[in-house]
Amino acid sequence: MKFPGKRKSKHYFPVNARDPLLQQIQPESEISASWVVGIDQTLVDIEAKVDDAFIARYGLSAGHSLVISDEVAEALYQELVREKLITHQFAGGTIGNTMHNYSVLADDRSVLLGVMCNNIEIGSYAYRYLCNTSSRTDLNYLQGVDGAIGRCFTLISESGERTFAISPGHMNQLRPENIPEAVIAGASALVLTSYLVRCNPGEPMPEATMQAVAYANKHNVPVVLTLGTKYVIADNPQWWRDFLKEHVSILAMNEEEALALTGESDPLVAADKALDWVDLVLCTAGPVGLYMAGFTEETAKRKTQHPLLPGAIAEFNQYEFSRAMRYKDCQQPLRIYSHIAPYMGGPEKIMNTNGAGDGALAALLHDITANAYHKTSVPNSSKHQYNWLTYSSLAQVCKYANRVSYQVLNQHSPRLTRGLPEREDSLEEAYWER
Repeated sequence: MKFPGKRKSKHYFPVNARDPLLQQIQPESEISASWVVGIDQTLVDIEAKVDDAFIARYGLSAGHSLVISDEVAEALYQELVREKLITHQFAGGTIGNTMHNYSVLADDRSVLLGVMCNNIEIGSYAYRYLCNTSSRTDLNYLQGVDGAIGRCFTLISESGERTFAISPGHMNQLRPENIPEAVIAGASALVLTSYLVRCNPGEPMPEATMQAVAYANKHNVPVVLTLGTKYVIADNPQWWRDFLKEHVSILAMNEEEALALTGESDPLVAADKALDWVDLVLCTAGPVGLYMAGFTEETAKRKTQHPLLPGAIAEFNQYEFSRAMRYKDCQQPLRIYSHIAPYMGGPEKIMNTNGAGDGALAALLHDITANAYHKTSVPNSSKHQYNWLTYSSLAQVCKYANRVSYQVLNQHSPRLTRGLPEREDSLEEAYWER
């Protein structure tokens, strides 16, 4: 994607070759014209190889997941460091991953809100978090805390069994007064996860999150929610439906979370049901691929040139060459859907399933921000005859998200280390330019 990044190579959207209005643009400012903001529970994933005695010594249950105190976590971590048992330390957190991947794809600014240790030692987990985060991700608004950020330990025994120990630390201590209204007001999207809203009572994170949502709603900034886990949703699905309808524009989920939210096991039907509450849906479905559902203007719909697909909604991809809009911006809203099978059938060997959905969401955010960037840069372009939410068609966004997911599945870390190669020309892009 050519913009909003400042890459030297010309790729993804070679708009300057065909839109004369671009000749009127002034030289690019050094300050980014568009960005996305995300709030996260800052945490680090730490992998280590240990023996059974180590598991027993810290009161863990082999093969299970357990929340541990900060004191136990610190003692455990210090022993891992001292005995040189750590094999990997990766920055984690679903929104942190998404912001990083967005900045890698767009080569441009994202803003991460959350907490970070006031005192950081070289080589420590907090240091690794900073090292594993793109330099294009703006961390200047993180709130300092006197203590640890979140740590998730994956302890691998000699037999290969995995035991998980989770220490929340101070990751839920973000306070409402540390939410910058101006940064959210100028963003193309505010990105959240379900964990932020439903964490432990008495912690300030939910209040800080709702303050950010209030700012986004006030300034008409789309709120993006990724569901995180089916267990949080299944606890009270009706509460989440009401929350989506009142506050959220874009929903990202996998098929298990979709089932917990809607009661529908078919990802397509679940995505369609979610359109009762939100404007755009991204649903990953493992080996089945990826679905998207949204709205477009009836008079602006575009028929696909791909084969029509069977499903619970007959020929559901008929208008997948259309671009998405928010429901409130449509005069005659039409529901549109798209699907894509895993890129190249999926990786030969899946290295990591953690983060594939975050990668897909980063691709969608890139396309949304590209639309905002282009609208600001070339307001009179024919590309903005309607108040679109995405720059590309639903089918093209599916294709992009699918390719990024493949890249994440094919590596050990949930965070991209580099951008993607140039994309090939597509049928719908040629169709739109006719």
